[in-house]
Amino acid sequence: MDYVDDLPHRVKEIENEWIVMPDGTRLAARMWIPEKARQEPVPAILEYIPYRKRDHTRTGDEINHRFFAGYGYAGIRVDIRGSGDSEGVIKDEYLEQELEDGERIIEWLAKQPWCNGKVGMIGISWGGFNGLQIAARRPEALKAVITVCSTDDRYADDVHYMGGCLLGDNLSWASVMFGRNSLPPDPVLVGERWKELWLQRLEKSGHWLENWLEHQHRDEYWKHGSVCENYDDIQCPVMAVSGWADGYSNSVFRLLKNLNVPRMGLVGPWSHRYPHNGKPGPAIGFLQECVRWWDQWLSNKDTGIQNEPMLKAWVQKSVPPTTDYEERPGYWTGLEEWPSPAIQEEDWVLKAGKLQHESVVQVEDPKALWVSSPLRLGLFAGKWCSYSAPPDLPSDQREEDGGALVFNSPPLVNDLEILGAPSVEFTVSVDKPQAMIAVRLSDVRDDHKVTRVTYGLFNLTHHNSHEFPEPLEPDKKYKVRVQLNEIGHIFPAGHQLRVSVSTSYWPLAWPSPELTKLQVFTDESKLILPVKKERKEIQNAFGPPIGASPRSGAEVIKSGSQAWNVVRDLIEDGSTLEVLKDQGTYRIEELDLEVSNYNKENYYVRNDQLNTLKGEVVWKKSMKRQDWEISTHARTILTSDRDYFKLYAELDAYEGERRIFTETWKRKIPRNLV
Repeated sequence: MDYVDDLPHRVKEIENEWIVMPDGTRLAARMWIPEKARQEPVPAILEYIPYRKRDHTRTGDEINHRFFAGYGYAGIRVDIRGSGDSEGVIKDEYLEQELEDGERIIEWLAKQPWCNGKVGMIGISWGGFNGLQIAARRPEALKAVITVCSTDDRYADDVHYMGGCLLGDNLSWASVMFGRNSLPPDPVLVGERWKELWLQRLEKSGHWLENWLEHQHRDEYWKHGSVCENYDDIQCPVMAVSGWADGYSNSVFRLLKNLNVPRMGLVGPWSHRYPHNGKPGPAIGFLQECVRWWDQWLSNKDTGIQNEPMLKAWVQKSVPPTTDYEERPGYWTGLEEWPSPAIQEEDWVLKAGKLQHESVVQVEDPKALWVSSPLRLGLFAGKWCSYSAPPDLPSDQREEDGGALVFNSPPLVNDLEILGAPSVEFTVSVDKPQAMIAVRLSDVRDDHKVTRVTYGLFNLTHHNSHEFPEPLEPDKKYKVRVQLNEIGHIFPAGHQLRVSVSTSYWPLAWPSPELTKLQVFTDESKLILPVKKERKEIQNAFGPPIGASPRSGAEVIKSGSQAWNVVRDLIEDGSTLEVLKDQGTYRIEELDLEVSNYNKENYYVRNDQLNTLKGEVVWKKSMKRQDWEISTHARTILTSDRDYFKLYAELDAYEGERRIFTETWKRKIPRNLV
């Protein structure tokens, strides 16, 4: 990404502004306001997240929001109540208090003398979620939203559960926030109350993993904040953005299908990042696209957006499997609507070890094939949500296919291009009351290396409902449809399609409480592909990735390191995935502040013994100045047996060398068809 200083408008930066809520709680905001706004009020662009504007997101906020301000919009970055420098305590995601505060912030912005009364919201991940959620509440001043890497469905398609299966990222993400919530506000901004506010957070924020494990089905807890409950609640234009390597690409397609407002979808090859920082590349000039969106809906300028395709998507070409890509080759395509008549469904029939196109007529006796996968299957799956932190993408799938039921097509005669969500219809039976199924669609190269294209998970007890699952009747046939993640991909001529079916996918998903034997009745099972018949390329779809030059420099004091190791203990038949993300130590000179972050995760299983499953996440954080130093150590362990999830966590906080807080959590949470 290139940085620019020559922006159309001069910008005034406000390091901190207090926005006071009706109950007196002060929320901390950092602002970039065009100087012209003193005479000519401008629209405001709000980003509202809990990720510490003062230190953690400082540079990125400058790149984005100063760019917006340079093009005539006030850029506003607010810490959610209880996070960063804002007062109060944050106790979970997207609570009513957070959304009410968001409405009040928008009202406050609209009344400022430098604002013309119009507000837009932008955010990635958390900020993408609450942008949609607040839009559904229809605050009068909110006129447009850009939501990046987010979801409309907090239960079925989020970091917590997928297809009714508990995700390993549920533990990882809870631990991220467990560590981040342990940090205090900056004494330079909040004064002598900093320690009082810190102790409030340490004592009252809690461990959110407990909340998420107590809600194992689609209940009112998850319906809150899921805008899919009523898409018509949203009445302002929405741009929805994600990437194929991200965990949230599916929601873009649902929003395009179900919203009844002006909308645009953008999906690239990226992981969980803004597209101007997109990796795998190519990154794009996303901030310019944002300005075009704001110009259209906040400034009444005809930018031509309404005449452009509703969906712009990067269709990926085939590549060898690896856990890290700098770029994914491919091309940009555009579709005028979604669902699109340009996409046609094609059926591929599952046979004994074979995948046959529906047009191929072959007589074969019906067969029931079975699989019972080793619990370690999934160690090479990568993360549910990639951050392009090498190597968090899936490795060569031959590492996994030995424990799966595999169906291969013949070598393709012509290229096969898909765009959308593949799915597999199965008729299955199992020998236990609970079971999960993991399905992968892969691209088999002529050298036999196997690249995972997309995948899906499904808890079979949810075959009728995510809200009211039912125990399975052993040996009874069930017809289920497993939807795989949306994808754009070209299978080249000479390559083969592969469908792989397993009964575990650890640690991406937490296994069922009993080892299961799954039977697939091939005469009643098929793969359904969304085939794109015509290759329609968009030339020069986007400008180059640029942003405003950041004013804050981060001097590296101690370099970090990353590792992703699969360790096999052949004596005990134990398997461990070790993930290290040491971010080192850096100094923000203008704040006279040093910041350190260290993270390590381990996921373990031994000898197909379900009671040995263990996930452990550690976060160590510190902040210091010459006369001030704090540090925290947060550790979370999740284990399980047939009947319970078992949560153990500990949190210690230090002021200098003195420990000023310690707490331990021990919880047993009954499993309920998960």
